[in-house]
Amino acid sequence: MAKKWLAGLILLAGCGAQEPEQPESEEIQEVARNLDVPWSIEQNEDVFYISERSGTIAKVEDGEVLRQQVDLTAPLSDAAEAGLLGFVLTLDFKESNQAYAYYTYDKDGEPYNRVVTLELDGSRWRETDIMLDGIRSGTVHHGGRLEIGPDDALYITIGDASEPATAQDPDSLNGKIVQIDGSGEAAVYSTGHRNPQGMAWAEDGTMYASEHGQSANDEINIIEEGSNYGWPEIEGPEEAKGLKTPLAASGADDTWAPSGMTWHKGELYVASLRGEAVLNIDPQTADVTKEIEGYGRIRDVFSDGESLYFVTNNTDGRGNPADGDDKLYRIGE
Repeated sequence: MAKKWLAGLILLAGCGAQEPEQPESEEIQEVARNLDVPWSIEQNEDVFYISERSGTIAKVEDGEVLRQQVDLTAPLSDAAEAGLLGFVLTLDFKESNQAYAYYTYDKDGEPYNRVVTLELDGSRWRETDIMLDGIRSGTVHHGGRLEIGPDDALYITIGDASEPATAQDPDSLNGKIVQIDGSGEAAVYSTGHRNPQGMAWAEDGTMYASEHGQSANDEINIIEEGSNYGWPEIEGPEEAKGLKTPLAASGADDTWAPSGMTWHKGELYVASLRGEAVLNIDPQTADVTKEIEGYGRIRDVFSDGESLYFVTNNTDGRGNPADGDDKLYRIGE
């Protein structure tokens, strides 16, 4: 089991906000502050690029934050939980200056999601191509995570748009994980998801995804191509023929609201919003522990192979922001 990093809490007088108490060992270090509802952490060499739901990319270099504008072909939706969500640099970013992004926009008065290519020109990103479009959304359950898998394909988590039946509808992309291969072809990779918001791969290629349960029963699933993960027929530890049950679940009396995930030194780490923690999951035993607490809502985690990073999400309207929130932290040994 990985080493535990636990931070205490200090209540700020008069405002009820939470300010973490740094451990004496200083193993948890603040990298950047004043982020605006950050969603996805990406890194190129020593520079971080963090998507912000308001429609900007925060470039973090040497602790300084430069907010980069993103020119999109449609205005962002103001639906709850919507905006600029998933963001991942292309494998050839150093040469192409390109990235992929997932955002929610409005069409005919209804929210939709799309996946696009962005290109960085100086300090400004510009949408250059639409890869996947017309994905129905709702007031919540947008999904939105983008990751590049070990096969170099782009993977996309898509929520059920608050319409559970779509997760089992073969004619809908909602409630699915979708793969876009090198030729640009999109295909459904797995079905039966409610609101998946994280993906990660082990060294052996095993794929994992996190998923929000209906009121509890949040899930960590091992994802196999072509498999059905049950929503809305089953959730949590429930079983039914032909449907997959999770590696781990929060249970009926607990809520994690899991979001971004990463594989780090042989174990799985998951950002937890409602649970206000970074979760550690042992892939062999499925034991779940809260590795980090006391920083409020956590949206994403990221590993560079040596250190683990996480971003808080206390400015998303559901948290209690402390001074300088939201922040990017580094966990080192």
